[in-house]
Amino acid sequence: MEISNKDFKVGKCEGQKVVDGETMPLVLQPPEPNKSDTESLISVLKQNKHWFEQMLIKNSAVLLRGFDVKNAEDFNDIIEAFGWDDMRYIGPAPRTHVYKRIWTANEGPLSESIFYHHEMVHIKESPKKVMFFCEIPPPEGGQTPFVPSFRVTERMLEEFPEAVEEVEAKGLKYTFTAPSKDDTSSMRGRGWEHAFGTSDKAEAERRAKAIGMDMEWLPNGGVKTIMGPPSLTKVFDGRKGRRMWFNTVVGMHGKESSSAMLADGTEIPENFVKRCGQIIEEESIQFKWEKGDVLFLDNMALLHGRRPSLPPRKVLVAICK
Repeated sequence: MEISNKDFKVGKCEGQKVVDGETMPLVLQPPEPNKSDTESLISVLKQNKHWFEQMLIKNSAVLLRGFDVKNAEDFNDIIEAFGWDDMRYIGPAPRTHVYKRIWTANEGPLSESIFYHHEMVHIKESPKKVMFFCEIPPPEGGQTPFVPSFRVTERMLEEFPEAVEEVEAKGLKYTFTAPSKDDTSSMRGRGWEHAFGTSDKAEAERRAKAIGMDMEWLPNGGVKTIMGPPSLTKVFDGRKGRRMWFNTVVGMHGKESSSAMLADGTEIPENFVKRCGQIIEEESIQFKWEKGDVLFLDNMALLHGRRPSLPPRKVLVAICK
């Protein structure tokens, strides 16, 4: 499929990689300096909706750079130009609603990194697309690196062929412990009341069940959620039959508030998890934020994370079905 499109100029960015013949991220810039305003961009996106979606699936990541995107309102208008269905975030990250479809990204301490993950991989229906907007780029660090998920599967199969297939055959089980109220001093401090939009335990249980979670209430008012048995990898339509590393084993294994094990309760070997974390890091694409950047990620194809950052840093997010 040709990238040629008179409405965009193809650019480059720091950290970009060519993976299996595809440029990640594909950088789209204004074709002329006088076409950089948000109104022109939105009109062009509406005309090229189908083409843009194909580019996103083909390249897994598309970066709009050099457009005059100023704030949450502009970002929301860009997302709404596509007409994609909005999706409610369910997960441990503390986030604040900003405007319409737009939320803050994880508000946990900037000094800490966020492990690589597919967004909402632990529930029945994950979003297909995750979009980020950089309102204030960090002075140092704070990248949102991402990883072609199929490369992780390929390399894990090279090094642990039997273990990968054993985990695949048995399925996984995740547990996660959440407090009652939000704790913004933690990367995973979102309280269950906020996560499920209710302080009624019976209603929270009903909502959890609908997305494939069981709950155990804890004496301190918190809750332990149990999810499973999801598979280790997945193949999605239209993505070259690639086997995606569609799990959160590295992120949840052996942590203070979470666990990842085989569905039958057996432990996953430590060396398997550790090496997987190294492979994910080796395959990562580290691009550096610039003010006004809008980054689209194919959540079926990419894991993403966050590097530790010096303040200030303001990145907003939207997720769609």
